[in-house]
Amino acid sequence: MSANKGRIAVIGSNMVDLVTYVTRMPVKGETVEAPSFEMGHGGKGANQAVAAAKLGASVLMVTKVGDDMFADNTIKNLAGFGVDTKYVTRATGRSSGVAPIMVEPSGENSILIVKGANNDLSPADIERAAEDLKSCDLILLQLEIPVETVYAAIDFGKRHGVKTLLNPAPAVANLDPERIRHATFLVPNETELAILSNLPVGSEAEIETAARSLTARGVETVIVTMGSRGAMLLTADAVKRIAPVRVTPVDTTGAGDAFVGSFARYYVAGAGLDAALNKAVRYAADSITRRGTQKAYATEAEFEVFCAAHAAADRVA
Repeated sequence: MSANKGRIAVIGSNMVDLVTYVTRMPVKGETVEAPSFEMGHGGKGANQAVAAAKLGASVLMVTKVGDDMFADNTIKNLAGFGVDTKYVTRATGRSSGVAPIMVEPSGENSILIVKGANNDLSPADIERAAEDLKSCDLILLQLEIPVETVYAAIDFGKRHGVKTLLNPAPAVANLDPERIRHATFLVPNETELAILSNLPVGSEAEIETAARSLTARGVETVIVTMGSRGAMLLTADAVKRIAPVRVTPVDTTGAGDAFVGSFARYYVAGAGLDAALNKAVRYAADSITRRGTQKAYATEAEFEVFCAAHAAADRVA
């Protein structure tokens, strides 16, 4: 691996997960004692930044927090993983993004999402970080911030020769094909691909057809994450399947963010597209063997152990 690991920027969301484990859901007007509570850090942007940083990448985060107690925790959490928080700014009079979650003993959950300050991340925040963003090798984007800010970031990348990756999650049907086609990489999962293409994705052949409809609109490279089926890479003149890694899943939350963050880390380090995708499939598989999101992401040393174990298992198989 080259000594220069490249530099990644994430323009995206942060959330604080407020998880209450309940014996049962309360009915309207009822107070029920719950056995335990934990607070975690999430948000697709922050998850991707942390995954890349835990693998040793140089990561800059452009995001917005509120002016509440959660803001300090979010900044401290990102900085603790080595993410550059210079452009994590506070929105006055706003709450930070939070997700109150109630989890039943069965594992079923109910989730409320409050985007809070994430809704205030604007094209002006991109301009504020412009000089640092120009020096990055890849900008990661998702859809938990205003879509105009996402479009502005793609335009910025095109204007300044910085590659961009759009993970269109959570999926929205009204994304403007003209505004996203200049993203270097479009990385949907199967559900998001179905919404973007308005085509069925039941089989791998259908996934390929749906992804081709996006390259036909001008998207340079489409990478479809397919969970336990691995991933698929499509360009205008090629298609390649990336084989999955067999693991026993414990918690699949945040696997897509693990994929994107790890892909970015290896791609900007010069691993090449195929090698970076192979690493990303493995890193996402490793992440689902532990509970949680950011705390489930492996460090570079831990990931090397996982890869070595699975290389040995592949040889035996």
